[in-house]
Formats: sequence, C-alpha cells, structure tokens
Amino acid sequence: MSNSSSITQFLLLAFADTRELQLLHFWLFLGIYLAALLGNGLIITTITCDQHLHTPMYFFLLNLALLDLGCISSIVPKSMANSLWHTRVISYVGCAAQMFLFLFFISAEYSLLTIMSYDRYVAICKPLHYGTLLGSRACVHMAAAAWATGFLNALLHTASTFSLPLCKGNALDQFFCEIPQILKLSCSDASLREVWLLVGTVCLTFGCFVFIVLSYVQILRAVLRIPSEQGRHKAFATCLPHLAVVSLFVSTGIFAYLKPPSISSPSLDLVVSVLYSVVPPAVNPLIYSMRNQELKDALRKLFQYSLL
Repeated sequence: MSNSSSITQFLLLAFADTRELQLLHFWLFLGIYLAALLGNGLIITTITCDQHLHTPMYFFLLNLALLDLGCISSIVPKSMANSLWHTRVISYVGCAAQMFLFLFFISAEYSLLTIMSYDRYVAICKPLHYGTLLGSRACVHMAAAAWATGFLNALLHTASTFSLPLCKGNALDQFFCEIPQILKLSCSDASLREVWLLVGTVCLTFGCFVFIVLSYVQILRAVLRIPSEQGRHKAFATCLPHLAVVSLFVSTGIFAYLKPPSISSPSLDLVVSVLYSVVPPAVNPLIYSMRNQELKDALRKLFQYSLL
C-alpha cells in the first residue's frame, strides 16, 4: 500500500506492447498532431492577416483554433514521447499539469462553442442588432469569459483531485491523466468533494448544451422563413460547420463518459478517448474551411502572397 505523499510518478496506459506497434502509434499521432498544427495555424494566420475576416464570427474561430492547439498539445506530445522511448512514466507534477491544461482547454472550448452558437443566433435571427450585441468589446469580454471559465474549472478539479490520498497504486487505465482514473486510485471518502464538483460541471455542461439546442431551433425557424433559396443556403452555410463541430465534440464526450458498462473494455475506452480528445482538434479546421468560401478565398490569397 502507498499514499499520495510517496507517489512520485504515474504509469500511463500503453497503446501496444510490441515495439512495432508502439512506433506505429508514434507515427500515427505525429501525423495527427502535425495536421492539427498546420490546420489551426493556417486559420490563426489567415484570420490575423486578412482585414476582411476581422468580424465576431472569425474572432471566435481564431480563439477556437488556439484552444484546439492547446488541447491536443497538452496530451499528444507526451504520449508520442512515451511510445518512442518505450516507457509509460509521467511524473506526479507532470500528471497534475497535464490534467490542468487539458481540462482548461477543453472546458474553455465548450464555453466558446456555446458563445459561437449565440453569435450565429444573433447574426440570423437579429441581424439589425448584430453590431450592437456583438461589438468588439462584447466579443472580447465573451471570449475572456470562456477562457476564465476553463481556467477556474480546471483549477478546482485539479486541486480537488490531487489533494486526495492515493493508496491503490499508480497505474492509470488511460493514455493521459484524467480525473476518473485518478479517483480510482483514491481510498478516501474525500472523493465526495470531487463528485460534487463533477455534478456541478455536468449541470453547467447540460445548461450550455440546452442553450446551443435552443439557439439552433430558433435559427432553423428563422432560416426556413427566408424567401430566397440562395439566402437559406448562405445562412445554412454559416451554421453547418459550427453545428458539425459541436456534434462531434458533444457526441464523442458523451459516449466516452456515459457509455454503458456492459460495452466497456480497455481497447474500446482507448479508442473512444482518442476520438474525443485527439481527433476534434485535428478535424475542426477542415470542417470550418470546407464550406466557408470567405475563409478559402483568404487562404488562397495568403498562399499567393507567400509565393511572391
């Protein structure tokens, strides 16, 4: 038996035991990570450099790209390094830092996606008030609130989780440090504190989800009232990328944490955790650029300028 004061490191779940599969995991994650860096980096650079994209929608998209980069960078490099060096070790401090950063970025991203649904609601349902309700100062305040929400949520959960005494070893059934895996190592009733924090987070998350759903119900009703087919198509084109990103984010997260125990297995849990933590930051830039003509035109100009 051990306690948290004697634990100096944790053992993360390995993707494979054989050296060949470990290297395959390294190269696969490297490809996904580079795709996320390239895609989100291009979106950040394009929106920053193109004056035509200095609007609320693209300001929030820039923040989303920054959060995606932070989210994937908090867990993927360590997993890649462990596979490359044939180890499972992460230090106690490193585990706490990884949990804090991942919670920070993913909580802030969900808050930002909620704000982006409000942006689309105002743009389509209240276009005459768009400049008033979503001025530059209001946008900065809303983005700051999303980042602050993520920071506060991550700080509370990380402090609560790592204040628990741990006496059930140091092996985690996950390839990165997350709350449920640390709680499994706790032998104290103090874990009730974390349960209450989780309940509060779930309630807040559900509230944001209801807000997003209600926003899109109003958006759909407004779009269907647009007389021209071209106008309806343009309105849908601005909403579909955000709706696709929200659907991917929410569906993978819900399945990861609320799937029935009867279908749970180590291999399935590993795949699902990759789907909700690694895949979205890599595919979000693709989702937003596929149907966004303004963004594609700006990217084309950026490439043409860089080749001159």
